[in-house]
Amino acid sequence: MIFYENVLGSVTISENYLSKLIGSEVTSCYGVVGMVPGTKRQKLNRLLRSDRIDTGISVRGTANKINVTIHIEVLYGMNINAMAKSITEKVKYVVKDITDIDVDRVIVRVDGIKE
Repeated sequence: MIFYENVLGSVTISENYLSKLIGSEVTSCYGVVGMVPGTKRQKLNRLLRSDRIDTGISVRGTANKINVTIHIEVLYGMNINAMAKSITEKVKYVVKDITDIDVDRVIVRVDGIKE
């Protein structure tokens, strides 16, 4: 949980919310086929449940700065460097715009390529 106070009161944001927010933005990027489980827990969840939007996303940090790791599968022939840069900028913008939390680092891991 990320907790901070402002002039209006205290705010609590869960990592689950941030994962779903980031997942919805990443899956809307051109060339991203889907999310790939990044941890053993996410792999087990994928076996038990259908594909979730927050699969493959790890969020760590405090109310000042967070670090995000994203595991994706991309279309064959895409420029991976350009995609990673686009995803990084989009994640930083959306998280800052909606939650007012700075994203210190975004790690985009391409775990699969689909034809």
